[in-house]
Amino acid sequence: MYKIGILGAGTWGIALATTLSKNGNEVIVWSAVESEVKVYSLTRKHPHLPGMAIPEQIAFTSEIRNACEDREVVLFAVPSVYIRNIARKAVQYINNNQIIINVAKGIENGTLFTMTQVINEEFRKGDKCPQIVALSGPTHAEEVALNMPTTIVSSSKNRKSAELVQEMFMNTCMRVYTNYDVLGVELCGAVKNIIAIAAGMAVGLGYGDNAKAALITRGLAETRRLGVAMGCCEETFSGLAGVGDLIVTATSKHSRNYKAGYLVGSSMKPSQAIEEVGMVVEGVNALPAVIQLSSKYYIEMPIVEAVNAVFNEGLDVKELEKRLMQREMKSEILKTEFDLNFENKLVKNTRDMKMKRVITYGTFDLLHYGHINLLKRAKALGDYLIVVLSSDKFNWTEKHKKCYFTYEQRKSLLESIRYVDLVIPETNWEQKKTDVHEFHIDTFVMGDDWVGRFDYLKEEGVEVVYLPRTPEISTTQIKHDLNEIQQ
Repeated sequence: MYKIGILGAGTWGIALATTLSKNGNEVIVWSAVESEVKVYSLTRKHPHLPGMAIPEQIAFTSEIRNACEDREVVLFAVPSVYIRNIARKAVQYINNNQIIINVAKGIENGTLFTMTQVINEEFRKGDKCPQIVALSGPTHAEEVALNMPTTIVSSSKNRKSAELVQEMFMNTCMRVYTNYDVLGVELCGAVKNIIAIAAGMAVGLGYGDNAKAALITRGLAETRRLGVAMGCCEETFSGLAGVGDLIVTATSKHSRNYKAGYLVGSSMKPSQAIEEVGMVVEGVNALPAVIQLSSKYYIEMPIVEAVNAVFNEGLDVKELEKRLMQREMKSEILKTEFDLNFENKLVKNTRDMKMKRVITYGTFDLLHYGHINLLKRAKALGDYLIVVLSSDKFNWTEKHKKCYFTYEQRKSLLESIRYVDLVIPETNWEQKKTDVHEFHIDTFVMGDDWVGRFDYLKEEGVEVVYLPRTPEISTTQIKHDLNEIQQ
């Protein structure tokens, strides 16, 4: 059992409080509105969560100190525009041993920070550095409150913190997955609200399922392009925080963003639509920041730009169709056929030629002379060098390593080295046997700190070589030095 404080008594805060209480935790909910504290304490009902009774065990308070001090976990469940102010108020009652969970979705205007980045900045100003977890996914509070089956993602750069939150929320109705890509998870949570507004506008204009499906699909493509440019893991966008949350937000009657878009599509002015929704429409708040990010990273986001034009530039919503449908013709696949087939053809050609093929494995983070010297010596053992590079997920879940650079960034750096002919991903410990056969490997190379560990590959007809490491050069030491500089 954990002692948990929840900052925010909106629908999501109350729904999560109920889940956590039913899981056996001690929960107290803070609201800055004194009348809410009194009403919820007395009635045990929330006006926007019909059919749900707030458990008697949940306490309420209007003193933020009571929800933060001596709590093992503090959960931020306030709208994104209030996150910084609430973090600033809470920091004096926070300690470094706590787990901080954020469920708000948005990007802060000006700083372009995600919500966990905002919280982290305010905490560091107060000399506090607790572990922070982002909790996100396809989760309508109205359904969670009624114990309907739900899945969600616990995301943190600290694996133990992500798994602790996973365990805390898991029950027969709530299934939780972990994800190390915090930036990707939070970016998905912010941009999907904007795409949901677009989907709502299309339906309000009288368009059908085809248009809604197109907006969801192309909206996800826009989000993924931006995320990859920002260094996020591409896999995140096909997961719960990405396509999962986008589908539920862009199709459901519970979605405030979808409803706001629908009202605007039905000829209501944006300001009137927001007022009619009666709750915070996070997609509208996220628009300026996402527009800035698309410009900063040179990413074209026509759907986001169209929604922004309607809500912030006075574009008539009836012009939406023309603006999106009459854009220049494009291919759905950005890579050429040559690009898609290049690596496979290259490997096939090497099989047909009398070339000696060498393979090596590693993380290759913070690429330095020691790495390059190893690759140079590995290539000298043959004609064609394949580097099997640890994927981001494999590093986090199996190797338990923190990398400064993403897989795609590390891959690009390796591909720029003239000794390297091909880079492929490593996703599990067992793939080495498969790789040596699939790529017709003659020589397997590793550093001498692995001596003897891969001798079993000799039985596969492969020469196994352990090369001495370059003296006095260590990635671990470089990371240690960098951490000392940052501190």
